Amino acid sequence: MNDTMVTLVGNVATGVEYRDTATGGVARFRFAVTARRWDRERGTWADGHTSFYTVFAWRALGANLAASVSVGEPLVVHGRLKVREEEREGQRKTFVDIDALAVGHDLSRGTAAFRRAVKGEPRLTERQENGASGPPRDPWDTRPEPATEERTPPEDPSQASAVRESQVLEPAP
Repeated sequence: MNDTMVTLVGNVATGVEYRDTATGGVARFRFAVTARRWDRERGTWADGHTSFYTVFAWRALGANLAASVSVGEPLVVHGRLKVREEEREGQRKTFVDIDALAVGHDLSRGTAAFRRAVKGEPRLTERQENGASGPPRDPWDTRPEPATEERTPPEDPSQASAVRESQVLEPAP
């Protein structure tokens, strides 16, 4: 097959939308790629034009992406380039999409901690990972999360250091 494969380095521009479909889940988000150029006259780096792409990720990649990526994070996206034209409101519009095959954080700009997803095991939502109980939140609900109770350290001073150590060792959300 003659697909055009691309690898893009940029930032997540919108929240990741995830939906379950009959053929498996799909995640979608907008991705911003800004060219950087060395300005010899000023002796500094300057931002060039920003291109925006809609990235689609299917099945396990989509579910893992939705659980791992937030707006503004630097990513490397590899996949098939799809350019399509549509007529909307009497005007011809061009859309550039990427069907992602692999997505990862850009480690030249930060660190990441990998957690392997186990097949067949139900995925924890961010609320469940942080100890929240009750029914799962509607992922399309835009209202702010209700306040949650904070953990209080035990009154026994000998156990206080164990609590501090466990709080330090927990991964950041």
